[in-house]
Amino acid sequence: MNGEISIGGVFMPTILLLAVIASVLTMILLRFINVSGLYRFVAYRALVDLCIYIMVLGALSLLAPHIGLHP
Repeated sequence: MNGEISIGGVFMPTILLLAVIASVLTMILLRFINVSGLYRFVAYRALVDLCIYIMVLGALSLLAPHIGLHP
């Protein structure tokens, strides 16, 4: 287990791949939160967005070994 993934012969850190996936998932989740009107309950939208990103990235990091990635 070396913590790197080969994509087209280029070795990339696993956390970089997880961060990109977390960014996409966070954008989808934030769009849902915006459409549903849940932002009216928070005072600092940017801080909530950052916290959601960190939670999604943490969840992906914990689930990485179960989905076949080895961080």
